[in-house]
Formats: sequence, C-alpha cells, structure tokens
Amino acid sequence: MSVFDLVNGSKISVIIPALNEQESIGQVVASMPWPLIAECIVVDNGSTDDTARIAAAAGARVITSARGYGAACKAGSDAALASSMILVFMDGDGSDVITDLPRLVAPLEAGEADFVIGSRLRGHREPGSMLASQVFAGHLVSLLLRLLYGIRYTDMGPFRAICRSSLQQLNMSEMTYGWNLEMQAKAAQQHLRVQEIPVDYQCRKGGVSKVSGNLAASFKTGIRILAVLLRIAFSRTT
Repeated sequence: MSVFDLVNGSKISVIIPALNEQESIGQVVASMPWPLIAECIVVDNGSTDDTARIAAAAGARVITSARGYGAACKAGSDAALASSMILVFMDGDGSDVITDLPRLVAPLEAGEADFVIGSRLRGHREPGSMLASQVFAGHLVSLLLRLLYGIRYTDMGPFRAICRSSLQQLNMSEMTYGWNLEMQAKAAQQHLRVQEIPVDYQCRKGGVSKVSGNLAASFKTGIRILAVLLRIAFSRTT
C-alpha cells in the first residue's frame, strides 16, 4: 500500500505560487497525481501573462494574492480545503519533481515529523538547474542555522510539506522570498520535528527565475534572506 493510499487523497493540498510562469505552469499542474490529492492551488502572484488562465485550464484552483512569494504561500495555505491536514509547497517552473511527493509526505502521515523539506543538494540535480551561488547560499544558511539553533539543514528548497497545524503554530509573517527560511528557523525555534529528504531537481521549463535570473535578483534575494535570519534570531532574545 502506498502513502497515497493511506492519505486517500483527502488530506493533501498542493500549493504553487506563480508569477509569470505561463511556459511551464500547464505542464506542472497537469502532472499532479489528481486521484491522490485533494486539490492543487495555483496562487497567481501578480502575473501579467496567461499563467492564471493556463493553470485553470489544466485543472488547478486559481486564486490571487498580493505581490511577494511569502504572500502567495500564505494565501494558498489560508485558502486550502478545511479537510487538508498536509500542505505541500512547490514551484511552478517545472523544476520540482512531483514523483518525489510520496516520500515527502510519508513522515507526516506516519506521525514521525511535523515538517519535511526536500533537499536539492542531497538529491540528484540536473546540470544547470542550480547556480553555484544558490549552492553556496544553501551551505551558508545551513551553517548559520546550525550555529543558532543546532539543527542541520542543507537547503532552503521550495518543495516542502508541513502539517497544517504546525504551519499555523509558526505564525508566519515574511511575505517575500524569505518565507522558506522563516519557516525553517521558526520550526527550529519551536522544536518541531523536522526531517530533510533528498529530492531530484530539474532545469526550469521556461521563463526566467525571479530569484537567480540575474545578478541583481540574486543579490537582492540574498540580502533579504540574511535580514530575515537576523530578525528571527534577534526576536528570540527579546
């Protein structure tokens, strides 16, 4: 019996923040294991292309949110069906491999974890799917979080699953690309049971990354992530 048989499809909502991902979003949504999940929510984060229309045509429930990656993640989690006890977050550019979903949610369904992160750095990465700067950032943040909280992460990858009750407990407030880091830092602060599993990672199927598509975007994202880390660490001591 598979983990999907156990959850019977009624407990999982897949949430996909999407900003101008018309080239990939249809394929991503169509690849969902539809008989095995409750829903797929695509959060249109201010797209100026056909992202929303294509996602809806492929079968997603499309909602809108204020600009910001974290804002989209929060809007999606707030909108998830009440029956969904597990929330899965992934990107809409086709880089995350949906066949890894059973392994991602298995520890949650078994009651062995509250939060599971898919690590691209521990899994198989398609050549060119991650820049050297992204790999370096993952190692740097891992080191800082280990020093601050004594927890070992290797990545801040977007493909992650969390119990809905645990996400609510974290009281997330970061509405930018710092959302993933805030989730991991607060999970460590609040002693959630965290697991990290290797996942595969592919090159995006189209469009340009909003995080690492150019030097300016990478620099801006890096500064924001460090600011989030300092804010959360400081709040622990006040």
